[in-house]
Amino acid sequence: MSDEVEVVSDGEGALVVGSNKAVRRFLKQNGLAKVADSIDLERLRKTLGVGSDLLESVSTIAEQSAMYLRLTPESAQRLKDAGGLMSTKTKGISHAMLGKTGDSSMKWLQVDTKASSLVSNPAVLAGVGGLMSQAAQQAEAQELREFLVRIEGKLDDVRRSQRNAVIARMQTAAGQIEDAQTLRENGGDPRTLWDKVQGAHSAIINVQEETLLALGSLAEKAQAEDKPGAIKKATSEIEQEVALHLAVLARCFELEDQFRIIELDHVMATAPDYLEGHRQGVAEHREKRRGAVLGKTQSLMQQLDRSGAVANENILLHSRAARVIVKSLNATAESIEDFHQTLGVSIAREEISALPWREAWKDPEQRKTAGKEAGQKALVGLGTAAVGAGTIIVKLRNPKK
Repeated sequence: MSDEVEVVSDGEGALVVGSNKAVRRFLKQNGLAKVADSIDLERLRKTLGVGSDLLESVSTIAEQSAMYLRLTPESAQRLKDAGGLMSTKTKGISHAMLGKTGDSSMKWLQVDTKASSLVSNPAVLAGVGGLMSQAAQQAEAQELREFLVRIEGKLDDVRRSQRNAVIARMQTAAGQIEDAQTLRENGGDPRTLWDKVQGAHSAIINVQEETLLALGSLAEKAQAEDKPGAIKKATSEIEQEVALHLAVLARCFELEDQFRIIELDHVMATAPDYLEGHRQGVAEHREKRRGAVLGKTQSLMQQLDRSGAVANENILLHSRAARVIVKSLNATAESIEDFHQTLGVSIAREEISALPWREAWKDPEQRKTAGKEAGQKALVGLGTAAVGAGTIIVKLRNPKK
């Protein structure tokens, strides 16, 4: 048994369990050691409150080492390359056991059914699923805190003040949740902790929903402008507004993740038979939350990219504005993509570049667009164009009197 490890996954993350040596060997072999964090299986024994028929099995499991890793596209692929996992009878949970074949390799074994296996009993597997759900939310909360530090540098003084005012509306809820988290880390009673936080969720959700609506309205703001000068002003404002709304959402999601951790503790302690269904409900809620964010941010970026295209179609007379527009929308996209990654979402997008002025001059459509804007002035054949600092100076023949 000392050379075997079990791998359990709920799609969000994976738990690798076995002797300390075997677990670390598996993670190192598959390039996962740097993204794994230890997790205390002793909580499984405490929270399940198992009877004598399962006590020995759970005690054996609790004595093993466990490392949790949040699945990214890269880490998920490495697990797949290592052999993949097989579905269990518990919805959304997959599992496999590996055994040592040499100093540098491990082979996939059949799913183990002996008493010490994590899949030997539905209650044990549900408890493991609950622990993984909590670990996923802890990992996400930590990444959100790191994101908040990064986005802080993108806020100007006005938006920073606005963010603080919005977040202050959740101050009481945040204090209750953070107090409960401190007690939890020191072995506090799950029932008492739940009493502290159960009224905090509504304040978080209210701010979250308002912020999502505000984020969605930015796409309408971008769509309303179709002239380079107006687009330049709008995209610069939107860059700051997006940073503000993402900062607020990050704080909302961080607090909600911490709330769900305490909520799952409460279910484990008071209604373990319902733990699996509750875990699935939490997972579905987080998926819906991702979907709500993606719906707003993707719509916004599609509209901003269209604004970037308009800027690139008007290079001859507005090259400076175009460069500012492109820079702003790429900065906005960078903030959004950073936020997506904290939520475990990866969406490919090509960065937009401003078209060089000389390239634009070669395009008949560009000259036609510039000519229309210049009114009766003709860009070709009626005069000569002088280029300086990205602008056009046209010398015309005197019109007929």
